Amino acid sequence: MQFGLFGGARAKRGGPSGDSHGYSDFIDYVCEAERLGYRSIFLVEHHFTGHAQVSASLTLLSYLAGRTNRIRLGTAVVVLPWHNPVLVAEQAATLDLLSNGRLDFGVGKGYRDYEFSGFCVPIEEATERFDEAMEVIRKSWTSDGRFSHHGKRWNYVDVVVEPTPVQRPHPPFWLGAGSAESIRRAAREGYNLLLDQIASTDLIIERVAIFREECARIGRAYDPMMVGVTRGLQIVRSSEERQKALQTRIQVIRNIGTLARGPGAERYADPNFTAEDDDAPLLGTPEEIIARLKRLEAGGVGYVLLVDPAPSPATLAAFAREIMPAVAS
Repeated sequence: MQFGLFGGARAKRGGPSGDSHGYSDFIDYVCEAERLGYRSIFLVEHHFTGHAQVSASLTLLSYLAGRTNRIRLGTAVVVLPWHNPVLVAEQAATLDLLSNGRLDFGVGKGYRDYEFSGFCVPIEEATERFDEAMEVIRKSWTSDGRFSHHGKRWNYVDVVVEPTPVQRPHPPFWLGAGSAESIRRAAREGYNLLLDQIASTDLIIERVAIFREECARIGRAYDPMMVGVTRGLQIVRSSEERQKALQTRIQVIRNIGTLARGPGAERYADPNFTAEDDDAPLLGTPEEIIARLKRLEAGGVGYVLLVDPAPSPATLAAFAREIMPAVAS
């Protein structure tokens, strides 16, 4: 197995100084992850939350490109319905150039009503805007010279997108998906697959199998690194730490449980749901976490993206020292 990080910077205090401090700590965190042998960092994009989440993921990744040498730099995801697709193509290609071909370009349609209303974009148009934006971005990166596009939302006449990405024909496309049909679509349309941190282990294994089967059906070569599975990480050493970790996990579920899809998703809305019933996170002692990872590995998972609710270099080091050697390739 190989491991990356998922998430983003967050301010520790309000105001500009807090934002700066939070981003500085996060940058150091990513640099330490590279030193310890982690494969990637995937940054989220959110707006108008009030929680100091990353809003300009490509900008932050461009800075990280200059501070790192090997770690891959991913977006999870750029929400295309809010952006001019040619500008996105230019910015992403610039990041791929600056990082010497380390960009993993994750894209999505978005799902939060208040973000769409904040950008004055009807959420009902998300799918058609996403599809057209991807058509433009593909043209931007694969056309030999200038191209034109005439669509419902965007019209470009005789334009050329510069610079050219280092990775050819383009950086890997990643798509977050949960339903069987969206997973099959990802396989058919050449995307790699991002799977969420909420789904149970059994559901993750089922989704990986669907993706592999669709790749086989269409003749697309499958590699385990084409599927990134996000998992919460909470290493505990005592019963007291375990109880605190379970309480934190419940808070995470309350914050993002509405995103759960698929069989059993309704349980996250149940007020009686307890973290003890949740086998999705890597929560436990190093030995317990290794056992959960081996179960994922037996189900075809080869690439895990870690999201720590209280990220620290110490946790990164402990995982790399005590857990990674038992499962890493």
